[in-house]
Amino acid sequence: MRKIAIIGSGPAGYYTAEAALRQWGDSVEIDVFDRLPVPFGLIRSGVAPDHQSIKAVARRFEAVALTDRVRFLGNVAIGQDVSVAELRDLYHAVVLATGAPHDRPLDLPGDDLSNVFGSAAFVGWYNGHPQFTDLSPDLSGATAVVIGNGNVALDVARILTKTEAEFAGSDIVDHALEALKLSGIRRVVVLGRRGPHQIAMTPKELGELVHLSRAYPRVDRADLPPEDDDILLEPGIRKSVAHLRAFAAIPESERADRPIDIEFDFFAAPRRLVGTDGRVSALEVERTRVDKGRAIGTGETYRIPAGLVISCIGYQTSPIDGVPFDQRAGRFANDGGRILDGLYCVGWARRGPSGTIGTNRPDGYEVVETMAADQPSAGSRPGGVGFDRLAAARGLDVVRFQDWQKIDAAEIAQARDGAPREKFVTLEAMLAAAGRD
Repeated sequence: MRKIAIIGSGPAGYYTAEAALRQWGDSVEIDVFDRLPVPFGLIRSGVAPDHQSIKAVARRFEAVALTDRVRFLGNVAIGQDVSVAELRDLYHAVVLATGAPHDRPLDLPGDDLSNVFGSAAFVGWYNGHPQFTDLSPDLSGATAVVIGNGNVALDVARILTKTEAEFAGSDIVDHALEALKLSGIRRVVVLGRRGPHQIAMTPKELGELVHLSRAYPRVDRADLPPEDDDILLEPGIRKSVAHLRAFAAIPESERADRPIDIEFDFFAAPRRLVGTDGRVSALEVERTRVDKGRAIGTGETYRIPAGLVISCIGYQTSPIDGVPFDQRAGRFANDGGRILDGLYCVGWARRGPSGTIGTNRPDGYEVVETMAADQPSAGSRPGGVGFDRLAAARGLDVVRFQDWQKIDAAEIAQARDGAPREKFVTLEAMLAAAGRD
């Protein structure tokens, strides 16, 4: 019997478990670990709460989790409760599917001012991640600056400008909804170092902006390259740029009934955060030009007043003791997903933060094929039985999938009208719902 441990219960982890089931069928036992008592990782705490259709992929992962060859072992911190080295002794293969949960540092003067956040923290706050429940961003200022030109920046801008009614059907948590209802924000500036042809925003997400009830996107026509140049773009980017051109063409008369601007500021690189009494009050920006795809500073600077700054410039994986790590790339050092003998990585932990949720499926299947080639046959290993003995000896309070189903039912039961659930936002509340004292 082949014994596999997967560290991380998000898309990369469960796609890998699915691939292992297809590869070995009844000849494999898979333990999926997570440091939280709840599964599904990015689906639960990263995908925007108003994108419920994307979150529906969790049903596919649930089907994998409910097979008798797969166990969910939540509330287990790898590197704290148990080491990777110990798991490598217990299982034939260990797969790191830990994602990239930390923000890439902004690394600018003033980035330690209050009301400056990375997107991992801010998105975690409105999605109810226990680590960020107490973030308490101040939304009273008139202008928020969102640094970045990817879909996460779009999510943040959209969430900041929605009305309470527009969150109907979403699973945004109560503490975030209440704060957003009282928000004083009337301008959201989305800052990009390069131009419209270099954005990483997808057409569907950009198109959502024109359907907001109290906000309109704004693009300066002068920032748009000649329309004939669009033909050279990859089709998806071409569609995104078409949205930007449409935003630039919105007449001022149509904007009168929407009091909030989502303003795209291209060719603009952040250089310094300016504060008043320890809190951010402005962002100093340098105008850039693009040369061979790179943003080059021109020396021209200006300031954007900002009561809130959210950096959406990427994520990085957490290093783990004893596992080779590529500091520059912010992910585990690997060759096609192979780190060391019997130790692998998938998803963002392998590639860095790139691609969509679906990108993790072929990634997981490829690593399982590599695993099968590396280990054509499996000798005897204790696997889950060995971990259970270790957990009992250390007094670990391991949460199983059946415990998660109790948490799930309790969250659904306490949902506000029209919402799919109201998440528990502390570990204590999650464990209580699972039936712990």
